[in-house]
Formats: sequence, C-alpha cells, structure tokens
Amino acid sequence: MNKLIPVVAGGIALAALAGAYAVVTHAAAANQAPPPPMNFFVTSVGKGDGANLGGLAGADAHCQALAAAAGRGNATWRAYLSTQGDGAVNARDRIGAGPWYNQKGQLVARDLAQLHGDTLELARVGSPMGKQFALTEKGQPVNGVGDTPNQHDIITGSQPDGRAYTDGMDHTCKNYTTNGDGSAQLGHSDRQGGGNSSWNSAHGSRGCSQPNLVSTGGAGLFYCFAVN
Repeated sequence: MNKLIPVVAGGIALAALAGAYAVVTHAAAANQAPPPPMNFFVTSVGKGDGANLGGLAGADAHCQALAAAAGRGNATWRAYLSTQGDGAVNARDRIGAGPWYNQKGQLVARDLAQLHGDTLELARVGSPMGKQFALTEKGQPVNGVGDTPNQHDIITGSQPDGRAYTDGMDHTCKNYTTNGDGSAQLGHSDRQGGGNSSWNSAHGSRGCSQPNLVSTGGAGLFYCFAVN
C-alpha cells in the first residue's frame, strides 16, 4: 500500500498543475487585446462609371458609405487620390499619419514613410501591401494576376511617392470627373504584373470609361484610408 501513495500523490499534483495551466491560459486569452479596427481597405466595388468618381468628394463619400456598411462609419474616410492643376492635392496628404490596418487587423504600413518607401532602406524592404494585405472592407482579397477577372488596377492618379503629377498630362481623368478621353494612373493591389510591382503607380489606364478600365485589368476600384 505504501508504494501506491507516491503514484497517487503524483497524479494529484499533475492534475492540479494541468488545472492551473488551463486557468492561466484562459486568462491570457481573455486579456489578449482585440485586433486594431480597420482603417484601410480597397473598395469592393467602384462607382460604376469608370474613373468618373464625382471628384474627390464623390470618391470620399463612396469610401464612407462602404465603411459604414462594414461597421466603421464612425471614422472619417478619404480616398487615396491625387489631383492635378490649380490647388493640386497629393494622395499621401489626405490619409492621416498611420498606422493602418486592414479588415483582419493586419498591419499594412506603420506610417507614410513606410507606405511610400521614402528612404532607400524603406524602399528596399517595401511595405506589406500586396494581395494578402490589400483587402476590401469585407476582408476579401482583390482579384489579381492569375485570377479571372483580374481587377488589380487601382485608381490613384499618383506618382510612386504619393504625390500629384505636374507634367501637364492627364493622369487623373480630369480629376475623376470624366468617363471619356484621358487617363488615370493606376497601382497594382497585388504588386504583380506588367514589370512594375508598385501598389500605387504601375501604369496609366487606356481611357476613363468603365470598359477602358476593365480592359487593362481593373474595375474602377480605389484605396480608402481612415484619417482618425
């Protein structure tokens, strides 16, 4: 009988230890911080009229409406778009200071410098932006290279540094007010294709209409960022 006592005592001790571990693990899970709220997304749908977004105001309103439908209407949303001409606006100046997180709580960029690769080191490393991070407000990836249809062309009207063009050519479809002649600068949300992996300045569109955007691999989508 005496030989059984250590075994029983050991079993009780192990059971107690396992119970304590379970309590600690549960408490740690309960105390784990929730993921940061979404403050960046790619529009799941465009305005439906090519690059005619109703100007910056119309694009901002579209961001706000999609965010509200996703439960984030309490934040102030801005479209990542640059304009040209008198009073030109830089896209990077419209979106706050970061950090930015997608619908799944994944970090997209900690600040403007990382987002745009403002230094040689940051440009070399690059931001996490890409198909797995550039998600819609619904938390879904945007169709990219290899998908049907490819919709990775995202309207930005911007140079790689997030600033407006100053060369006199149309890079914004007349500041997002036309679906006719002109062109809009596009980024690749999946950072693939066309020999240019830029998320915000890969190439220009063939025109400003919805068919023009679709023909180059787009759907009239654009980026939205919360500024607060």
